[in-house]
Amino acid sequence: MIELVAKIDTKHIKTMIAFTYLDSKGKIKTNSKNAVAIRTLGELEKAKSHAATKNDIFVIREWNEGNVNTLIFAGLGKGKELTQEDFRRVIGAAYRRLESEKIMQSFICKDSLQKLFSKEEVTGSITAEAVELAGYLFNDLKSKPKELPSLQVMGSKTFAAGFKQGQIIADAANFARNLGDMPANLLTPTVFAKRAQEKAKGTKLKVQIWDETRIKKENFGLMLGVAQGSDQPPRVIHLEYNGAGKSQKPIAYIGKGLTFDCGGVSIKPSGGMEEMKYDMCGGANVLATMIAIAKLGLKVNCFAMVGCTENMVNGSATKPGDVHTARNGKTVEVSNTDAEGRLVLADLLCYASEKKPAAIIDAATLTGAMVVALGDLHTGFYTSNDKLAKKVNDAAGDCGELVWRMPVLQEHMSDMKGTYSDLNNMGTPSRKAGSAQAAGFLKEFVPEEIPYAHFDIAGTAWSVGNRLNYIRGGASGCMVRTFVEIAKKWKA
Repeated sequence: MIELVAKIDTKHIKTMIAFTYLDSKGKIKTNSKNAVAIRTLGELEKAKSHAATKNDIFVIREWNEGNVNTLIFAGLGKGKELTQEDFRRVIGAAYRRLESEKIMQSFICKDSLQKLFSKEEVTGSITAEAVELAGYLFNDLKSKPKELPSLQVMGSKTFAAGFKQGQIIADAANFARNLGDMPANLLTPTVFAKRAQEKAKGTKLKVQIWDETRIKKENFGLMLGVAQGSDQPPRVIHLEYNGAGKSQKPIAYIGKGLTFDCGGVSIKPSGGMEEMKYDMCGGANVLATMIAIAKLGLKVNCFAMVGCTENMVNGSATKPGDVHTARNGKTVEVSNTDAEGRLVLADLLCYASEKKPAAIIDAATLTGAMVVALGDLHTGFYTSNDKLAKKVNDAAGDCGELVWRMPVLQEHMSDMKGTYSDLNNMGTPSRKAGSAQAAGFLKEFVPEEIPYAHFDIAGTAWSVGNRLNYIRGGASGCMVRTFVEIAKKWKA
């Protein structure tokens, strides 16, 4: 959607975007050196037509001065208060305006990007990232795909280095979004695994796909208990990346990859069930994280596992009250077959823990309780490790994603104790702290000495376009940027 060029093609591209801001005295300014743009901005300020506040987009058609016939001013607000996330949202607002105005080609005035942040590399990264994220649209199944705006921009070598990084991260996130938006009949566990292999080609990722025979050999009894209700065979996607020395312990990323979830025998209400194709977003986002890490060439070791299956109903489906055995030997009574994500994750967490990683991070659209608690604005995460919590908060803050640390205590773990088995997949019947209880259940499969964080993305994995103008409806790719940032700054 955006291209870094040595020279703007002003012969064909006649729309210029220039960023404006308010100085300490409240005067409208721009870093653009275009004399006509500066004069026009002064006239707009006198007429009070453009306030330069955040996301204030002003379009002048038939401008016809120099090589430009359409001029767009994008307000950044008070210059000293501009954050990286503010800039993403302004770019998102500008891109949406291009769509509504049906302007298919434009360029960003490079001078107006100067001195927005202390490092040009940061400006380049955010510019590429925001435009690519804003320009994503699930067009795959349309007979006549919608045409989307494209942009050009110029920049220094430092800007270009950041620009490339931003493109890599956005491309990975958009890949995850595409997987999430794909209907379940076209994204089965088998197809999910094949797409992972295809996307990893040309990188230093080692990819293994476990079939049902291998899954049984690894004693993933809980995952198989979920999968037995579907005619589609399960898959585990295993990825490994080694960018550091052999002595460095890896970070483990674990993802829930339920390509469709009807709830099993404890079937969900029919209203909105079509959205359950998004139940694999945790897995997609973990996969995207690994792809970005590999393409960025980060100096870190990590591996990832995505458990892919469907939760469906057939004659072999798990029934409420059935008991299955996890990889670590713990038995689990399945009181509600719609609490299946934690069962799939449990076996993966057991396997990952045996590798003694530096930390384990999982992502899953796990509980409706998380949506009730935090809505679609924050991603809730659970960890009892303060150092890991700080890494998460710092990384999320740096890349503009909102997270909120939630409590997981011994009492939540105790709520998951079973009557007829070691554990029950549902907590107390009072419906209190459902997300925390799910986190408590997962902690049963990770030794306390391993730093562990569980991300419940049920509220933020899709349909957050009303919150972030650079992410339209559909899958969001949430936490990809945060997970990559954690790896980028990882220090054990």
